Amino acid sequence: MRLKIQHDTHYHYHQLVGLNPHRIFLRPLQRNYLEIYDFRLHIQPEPAGINERYSLEGNPFFQVWFSKETESLHIRTSFESVHTPFNPFLFLVDQWFIDRLDPESETPFSYQEAEAPVLQAYLGHSGSSLLKKYGLSKLTSRDPIGFLTGLNASIHADWQHILREEENLWEADYTFAAGKGSCRDLSWMLIEMLRHLGLAARFVSGYAFNPELEEGHELHAWVETYLPGAGWVGLDPSLGLMTDEHYIPLACSFLPQNTLPVHGSFGGDQLQEPSLQATVHIEALGGN
Repeated sequence: MRLKIQHDTHYHYHQLVGLNPHRIFLRPLQRNYLEIYDFRLHIQPEPAGINERYSLEGNPFFQVWFSKETESLHIRTSFESVHTPFNPFLFLVDQWFIDRLDPESETPFSYQEAEAPVLQAYLGHSGSSLLKKYGLSKLTSRDPIGFLTGLNASIHADWQHILREEENLWEADYTFAAGKGSCRDLSWMLIEMLRHLGLAARFVSGYAFNPELEEGHELHAWVETYLPGAGWVGLDPSLGLMTDEHYIPLACSFLPQNTLPVHGSFGGDQLQEPSLQATVHIEALGGN
């Protein structure tokens, strides 16, 4: 599968402002099933400087800074991607991790002490008894893969997937009670459930290509959980599926806000909130 992707982000400030340094997380992450060609980044107004860096969690980003005032900021990325099909279940989990799994425990999953310092940020949770109870109800055996696929499918079945234009993220408890949520809301709720049970989990932002859509593509969110031996494994609660070659990650983090595509601020007397318009166009080119 070969895709052509163009992503436009346009901020309008309604008056002249000075742009502070920005960080742009729009370069796809490296994955073994994914090859990126002809990546281009266009920014208007033209930055005074630009440099590619890596975040604390290994996400590539462009650091840009500006010297002139402007009424708008336009960021466009475009690239082609070639995707190799793969079986998302084709991996092995370390036996010691399965042996330590205790379905009767309040925290059934546990990692080795040597991994704890690295995974700690991905294990923090809100302490919600509702989220924990729901997660525990789906754990009936020492089968971590069966548990993950079952929990993921249950969220897809029990919660309505909706589109929300607001940029805020709902708290996991709120999404649980509402019985619905956007892809990012459902992903954050799943992350909370996994963490309550002792599984490290992180938030992923990127593109998910749906061949049935001719238009209406947008940024998507999903989840990765850490399984010793297999590494980070992707789950999409919006569809109830494990992630496959149709997914193009841009950033992943223990905090959802760290995966926003654009981080930055501006100076000046702002009388009106800036407006944001973002569009994603994905075209299937066919062939490799």
